[in-house]
Amino acid sequence: MAADISGMRAKALEIFQAGVAAADPAHAVRRGLFLEGGVLSVAGESGDWKRIFVVSFGKAACAMAEAALEILPAEKVVSPALVVTNDENVREMSGCEVMGSSHPLPDARGLAAAKRIETLLAQAEEGDLVLTLVSGGGSALVPYPAEPVTLEEKIATTDLLLACGADIVQINAVRKHLSCFKGGQLTRMAAPANLKALVLSDVIGDDLSAIASGPTVPDPTHFDDVKAILETYEIWDKVPASVRSRIEEGVAGKIPETPKGDDAIFHQARTMLVGSNRLSVDAMMEKAAALDLEVRLYSDALEGNAREEAGILAKEAASLMDQVGDRPMAVLAGGETTVVLKGTGRGGRNQEFALAFAAAAKGLEPRWCFLSGGTDGRDGPTDAAGGIVDPGTLQRLSEQGLDAIAILDDNDSYHGLKASGDLVNTGGTGTNVADLQVLVIF
Repeated sequence: MAADISGMRAKALEIFQAGVAAADPAHAVRRGLFLEGGVLSVAGESGDWKRIFVVSFGKAACAMAEAALEILPAEKVVSPALVVTNDENVREMSGCEVMGSSHPLPDARGLAAAKRIETLLAQAEEGDLVLTLVSGGGSALVPYPAEPVTLEEKIATTDLLLACGADIVQINAVRKHLSCFKGGQLTRMAAPANLKALVLSDVIGDDLSAIASGPTVPDPTHFDDVKAILETYEIWDKVPASVRSRIEEGVAGKIPETPKGDDAIFHQARTMLVGSNRLSVDAMMEKAAALDLEVRLYSDALEGNAREEAGILAKEAASLMDQVGDRPMAVLAGGETTVVLKGTGRGGRNQEFALAFAAAAKGLEPRWCFLSGGTDGRDGPTDAAGGIVDPGTLQRLSEQGLDAIAILDDNDSYHGLKASGDLVNTGGTGTNVADLQVLVIF
């Protein structure tokens, strides 16, 4: 049985890695940018622009910019291209100014990078192209708080939203209305130049207005929505006074809304989705079939509280046990869960999902393994991508005097999985299309 579990863990990792590989940023860029017969096509439209400004931000920013610069006519590109990414993905790049910033909580370097982008785009004129490359993490990496909110106050607000379990769409709705950059405002910044954006999605459902807080597309949310979100999670009275003041002024119509779909700035602008979580799920399904596993799609839009979803999936696993025939079964999912912080430990949603599944699957027959991982290689504020657990996980913890439930109650899944030898460590992948889950039953 130990040999079977070892082999199935290896298969689960191989399936996960196939999903990550499908989100390769260079391939994504080439879906939306190409040069044929001297004619440049971007986001489905061709043009003969005078100059080309390149701005790339997000966890896949370096790879996306590199791929774009290989295609663009060099004589038209305004140098340097501006690239903003998380610290682990920073590297030297020819023709680029690469700036490191913080994720998931923004920092002063990100603000400086956003202002650097603003300065560059101030040079763009009618007849120029602003090529914008957006990937997951972009919302935190280029913060540009709107007055009177300071960066520290915006960070405090983001921190409260993360801690209360708000989902990424809700968090981004708040960020847009506290920003000079998000919610279509980058397109406003680029006008009158022609903006085209290629987007690698980390948002389930691929809502372009939610990815990196939708800097290049119309914003469907309003100040009323933002106030409702903060009140729903009972943090309205906890956010800084400047945040409440700005939102109240917005609700009263005293300051402008984020740009909507009828704004003239969007008439020539185009934003194209070039990669997503669903493409990675499809790649996992193909890999699982190639490994001679029976394939079941559990969900391509997995959301909700990680600990609760783990319990639901464990019940599904119990019902599938009797359906496994001669071939092992791979039950696959993609999405992005949330964690409500109640303890003082360290971890991320994927590690919590994995450990919670191990706890919930305690009564199952010992012929399964489960992996939950982030495609960016970084789960929360840790150096792990996620976790992979099996029927021996709880025993390995017990042998060290540790209890899975107590660990989960303290939100300390990182140290728990490290103790049981069940962390998934990939290093930074240079991409980000949210999370992937692999359950193998044999």
